[in-house]
Amino acid sequence: MRTDTQRRVVADPGTQAGARRSERARTGRPARRPVNPLPALVLLAFAVFFVLPVLWLLLAATKTDDQLVGNNPLSFGSFHALRANWDALTAYQGDAIFGWLRNSALYSFAALVITVCVAVPAGYAMAMTEFRGRRALLIATLVVMLMPNATLVVPLFLEVNAVHLIGSMWSIVLPYSFYPFGVYLTYIYFSTALPKELLDAARLDGCTEFGVFRRVALPLAAPVVALVGFFSFVANWTNYYLPYVMLPQSNQFPVQVGLGTLLDSVPQFNPTAGALEVQRPELALATLLAITPVLVVFLFAQRFLVSGMLAGATKD
Repeated sequence: MRTDTQRRVVADPGTQAGARRSERARTGRPARRPVNPLPALVLLAFAVFFVLPVLWLLLAATKTDDQLVGNNPLSFGSFHALRANWDALTAYQGDAIFGWLRNSALYSFAALVITVCVAVPAGYAMAMTEFRGRRALLIATLVVMLMPNATLVVPLFLEVNAVHLIGSMWSIVLPYSFYPFGVYLTYIYFSTALPKELLDAARLDGCTEFGVFRRVALPLAAPVVALVGFFSFVANWTNYYLPYVMLPQSNQFPVQVGLGTLLDSVPQFNPTAGALEVQRPELALATLLAITPVLVVFLFAQRFLVSGMLAGATKD
C-alpha cells in the first residue's frame, strides 16, 4: 500500500519539488540539486580579465620589440632578450630606475610612519571621547576621504609653496601623511569591535587614557593598524599627480613619475623621443619593477590584512 508521502508525490509528479520528494521517498536521502554553473563562469571571466594582462606583461619583458609586435601575445621570448632589456633599462640615464625606486621607498615609508602615528590615535580619540565639534570633524573626514586626489593637488601646491618646501622631500611626505581613510577605518574599529569592558577595567586599575590606548586598545587593533598601513603604502607608492607637480628634477622623481618619463621616451608613443629611446619591452620590465614592492608587502602582510578586514564582522 502507498504511504501518505507517496500519494502526495504521485499527486504532483510534474514539478521539481515533487521529483525531489519522490527521490527522498525511494532512497531515504535528499536528492541532489542541479549545480548552477553561472558563479563559476563569472569567476572564470574575472580571472581571465585580471590575469591575462599580468601574464602578457610578464612575457612582454622577455621579448624584443619586433617579437612583441609580431609574435603571439602570450608566447615566451628568450632569456637573452630579457637580459638585453634589463641592461638597456638600467643604463637609461645612469641607473635612473633604481634611483626612482629608492625615492618611492623613502617617500612611502616616511609617510607611512607619520600616518600610523597620527591616524590611529585620531581614530581612537574620535571613537572614545566626546568633545565639541566631534560630529563636524567626522563629517569633514568623510568628505575629504571621498574627494578625488587630483582635486587636492592645486590647493596642496599653494600651501606647500607658501612655506617654501617645493622640490623637497617634505613636499611629498607631508601630503602623503594626510590620510583620512585611515582615521575613519580606525574610528569604525574602535567604536564597534573593541570591547568596552576591557577599557573600563584598565581605567579602574589606574591606567591613564594614554595607558589604556597603548596597553589595551593598540595591541588589539594590530590587524587594523596593518590594514591602514598597507592601504597607505599602496596609495603613496602609486600616486603620480602630486609628485609630478611638486618635484621639478628627474633625480627626485618616484617610480610612478619615472614611468611617465620612460613612456615619453618610447618612439611609438612620442615621435620626438630623440636619442634617449626606450623600447616597449623595457617599459614593460620597468612596470614590473614598479609593482613588485607592493606585491612583496602584500605577501608579508596578508595574514594581518585578512584579520583587519574581518575585524568587527562579528559581534559577541
